[in-house]
Amino acid sequence: MRRYCCTLMIVLSLTACKQKKSTQTLFELVEKSGINFTNTVSNTTDFNIFSYRNFYNGGGCAIGDINNDGLADVFFTANMGSNKLYINKGNWKFEDVSDKAGITESNKWSTGVVMVDINNDGWLDIYVCNAGYQRGMRQENALFINLKNGSFKESAREYGLANDGYTTHAAFFDYDLDGDLDCYILNNSFIPVNTLNYSNKRDLRAKDWPVADFLKGGGSYLLRNDNGKFIDVSEASGIYGSLISFGLGVTVGDVNGDLYPDIYVSNDFFERDYLYINNRNGGFTEELESWMQHISHSSMGADMADINNDGYPDIFVTEMLPDDETRLKTTTAFEHYDVQRLKERSGFYNQFMQNTLQVNNQNGKFMETAFFSGVAASDWSWGGLIFDADNDGWNDLYVSNGIYNDVTDQDFIDFFANDIIQKMVLTGQKEDIEGIIGKMPSRAIPNKMYRNNGRLHFTDMAGEWGIAIPSFSNGAAYGDLDNDGDLDLIVNNVNQESFVFRNNSRQQNGNAYIAFSLEGDSLNRFAIGAKINLFTSDQILSRELVPTRGFQSSVEYKVSFGLGITNPDSAVITWPDRKRTVIIRPEVNKLHVVKKNSKAIQGTSLSEKSSPQIFDVDSTVFKTHQEDDQIDFYNERNIPVMLSREGPKAAVADLNGDGKEDIYICGAEGQTGSLYIQGDNSFRLVNIAGAEEFVSVEETVACFFDADGDGDNDLFIGAGGNHHPPNSKELQHRLYLNDGKANFTIATNSFSRNSVNISVAIPNDVDSDGDLDLFVGGRSVPYQYGIAADSYLYINDGNGKFIDRLADWNKTLVKGGMVTSAVWVDLDKEGNKELVIVGEWMSPSVYRIRNNKLEPVLTGLEHLSGWWQTVTTADLDNDGDQDLIMGNFGSNFYLKPDSVNPVKLWSSDFDKNGNVDKVFTRSIGGKDMPVFLKRELTDQIPSLKKQNLRHEQYATKSIQDLFNAEDIKEAVMKEFNYSLSIIAINDGKGGFRIMEMPYQVQLAPVNAIVCTDLNSDGKIDLLMGGNNTFLQPQFGRLDASYGHVLINDGNAGFSWLSPAKSGLQVTGVIRQILPLNQKGKTSFILLRNNEKPVQLTIRTKSKI
Repeated sequence: MRRYCCTLMIVLSLTACKQKKSTQTLFELVEKSGINFTNTVSNTTDFNIFSYRNFYNGGGCAIGDINNDGLADVFFTANMGSNKLYINKGNWKFEDVSDKAGITESNKWSTGVVMVDINNDGWLDIYVCNAGYQRGMRQENALFINLKNGSFKESAREYGLANDGYTTHAAFFDYDLDGDLDCYILNNSFIPVNTLNYSNKRDLRAKDWPVADFLKGGGSYLLRNDNGKFIDVSEASGIYGSLISFGLGVTVGDVNGDLYPDIYVSNDFFERDYLYINNRNGGFTEELESWMQHISHSSMGADMADINNDGYPDIFVTEMLPDDETRLKTTTAFEHYDVQRLKERSGFYNQFMQNTLQVNNQNGKFMETAFFSGVAASDWSWGGLIFDADNDGWNDLYVSNGIYNDVTDQDFIDFFANDIIQKMVLTGQKEDIEGIIGKMPSRAIPNKMYRNNGRLHFTDMAGEWGIAIPSFSNGAAYGDLDNDGDLDLIVNNVNQESFVFRNNSRQQNGNAYIAFSLEGDSLNRFAIGAKINLFTSDQILSRELVPTRGFQSSVEYKVSFGLGITNPDSAVITWPDRKRTVIIRPEVNKLHVVKKNSKAIQGTSLSEKSSPQIFDVDSTVFKTHQEDDQIDFYNERNIPVMLSREGPKAAVADLNGDGKEDIYICGAEGQTGSLYIQGDNSFRLVNIAGAEEFVSVEETVACFFDADGDGDNDLFIGAGGNHHPPNSKELQHRLYLNDGKANFTIATNSFSRNSVNISVAIPNDVDSDGDLDLFVGGRSVPYQYGIAADSYLYINDGNGKFIDRLADWNKTLVKGGMVTSAVWVDLDKEGNKELVIVGEWMSPSVYRIRNNKLEPVLTGLEHLSGWWQTVTTADLDNDGDQDLIMGNFGSNFYLKPDSVNPVKLWSSDFDKNGNVDKVFTRSIGGKDMPVFLKRELTDQIPSLKKQNLRHEQYATKSIQDLFNAEDIKEAVMKEFNYSLSIIAINDGKGGFRIMEMPYQVQLAPVNAIVCTDLNSDGKIDLLMGGNNTFLQPQFGRLDASYGHVLINDGNAGFSWLSPAKSGLQVTGVIRQILPLNQKGKTSFILLRNNEKPVQLTIRTKSKI
């Protein structure tokens, strides 16, 4: 019996072990480590979230080997309690030595912390940042010098580091490469935001503001280390120090590859972030607007590291956009377009409510990819950290989030906040403040951990990896606490015990690692600023040794790389003085201790290396496109995008028979179009008689074709925009007849009356009578977004008259949709051209000519309902038939629809007031949820207010819950289920094989495509342009494209060329690209909305 029991116990034990192993997560919460720190904050009558807006910003944490025993120790900052230092005793046991170490400093509101060897004795000291709700609250930052015996001495004043300016964090690094460590002090500001009225006083230093002294504590600082004393050089070095600089994050790295450290600062509220580029002469130039096209709005924490293994650092900034639908609709209020525009015009740039992931394009620009990457929304987020959590060789993203009271809860604001504030102002009473705060919701939410899948895609693995514990988390730091080769994680929480997570990667997946411990020069013993590159067969794994990261925190100095199953060919350590140490085939699964010595050689910066480029980019003589001030959202408040800003468009042809190509560029409303005739050396602007009469017309399309059969090119101009109601005279087509010498005369009454916004006009002899007819596509009905616009098939009567016969040829095409582009092309090689049409809320469609009819052809593209922007054709696989190349809206978009989760537009008179309402939904969990928030939708349809008094009620309702079944049944529904730009390879049998364009192309809309051989290899390549910056503020800007070059491998396989290799880097919204022959060379004119056109010229030797 005893043997049976023993056997049974062994079996059960083994079973339990197997179960435990199978359920073990990547991160495991260590509950009995000896670390029991809680950052406790509690509201009082005099000190609370109303009196101090940073009340719930929480504390930070730091990891570093304080006692040089080879084990990383841990430090936490507290707001209302004592800071804590825990010594690592090994085996996941820590000892609280705070009191005997002398670092507690109670009664200070501590924020950020960084471990740094200030006095270069080889022992880490501790720099603690302090803030508070008023000056004089013992705000001075503290510097604890390590006495090497377990105790510390506070010495901030002796070193010049006792800043008292509402400090959030600090970064130590050698910005001037003189060998010692300098310091950037990141300060917040106590000045009331609502008193500033978006005042841009960025250049006014805090001390010079005409405000009370207790408000002057903000403004960040750059302190230069002069023989151990830190001296303020902020103003002379180009560092802003204004009270509007509500600094919450600072991260340091070499963004341009010149081996000098640059600085990124994330600012809360309306002030934009800063990107300081090192001038290499002791100063910085703030260049954010040159490098980035848009940024986060209320920026929080920031980190800088390489997420795509190209050797260049990328930047991740956190914000407050929720990813949960209920949280989104109960805690969020997006800015109105007018507010957004006011801030932009006041100099605060393009800011939006979202996390931003800025991907370095290696050529002086960043591409913002957060929505594409799946990391744009993580709720009220603080610390963002970039590190390889699973040791697979790709840096992942961690986000700590949560706020103890939802101060932006919209029901609280609607029903309590205004009355409360008014009462407090009128009476001066604050006795019930704690009761009032108690009415604010308090909802703990899980932190995020995004696994890097490569190709800029991330997946939230917080639940599967074991960190999805509801909390109110702020600062976080990583480090290898058990020396097993993977990175563990600590998190500082508000009113909840801190998290200590053990990383089980080494035990779970066995991925290899390699780590480095660096010893630098005597004035920078820990080699802060060093860069380590691991080179593999096709990648560069890069790390920069900068401890300050995320939010109010600093990470371990040991530099770790996950390798997956890769063995690096070499490791290159670039020391802070730009010298290098090279290690050939470094041993993996090992810590390498590397000391800088005299054998280190001078290195070459990445920015000094050049690669061949295809294009030269030049300005042109053509006029700047001048967009008018039409705002579509004033007429239709809840539409996604403005349709009044889709110019300029243009057309090219030889107009005077001299063999040279001329060009007509359409004008926006208020600007006449421009006709340029090419001469021997340049273009001259030619007036078209009577053109000024049409200055109020928004010209949306131009087309040259021989309308009257006299052998020269006449000019058709289509009108549109979203400025004038249907059937207005400003919408009429115009035809100008050419006398053969580029003299144009308007031909009146050539076309029937137009009622809509026109997008495309393409000629073709559809009835085979020897003259050219014209298909004209309708883009939209003015003031009626989503309604199918009229398209036309104008049959040429041979006498200069064009009669619309589309209803005879295909009645369904008359109102076929919101057409954006079309092309005539012979797809089946039968001699007749087919009509290919794409559009918004439409699937690509093909029609063939049969017996004076346009018959639909089934191609396999019918299920791809997109927001298609353009279509063109070419034989990409060299098989003798024409393939289709189609530009779509891309996947870097707030909505991100797919076939399972489509976006829908419902049009009906829902409130029975005689007007057609539009309700925009997206599918979430199989339910059609309104995209716009409660205020936006109930303002549009007031009848919804009674049943949706609270945001919480509205948040869970689908469109089917908001309206009755009969209203839904009567509504016209359009679907958007596919967003990718594609190549459709003609199979020669009437069908197409779909190929997605490279993922870099999917980062923005593709508006223009040219098919031509760009690298002289005889294969058809692709040149593309795009972007769209005219969306509702809720959707941000789609601006990650600087133009694209795709090189054809000969089998219709395409590789994307980076701007550094192509030479193509054009900002703005590119609406059209036109090949133009000049002096025997083909150049390309890129037409941009509200900007001057640019010209690309292929270099003589451009083989790539």
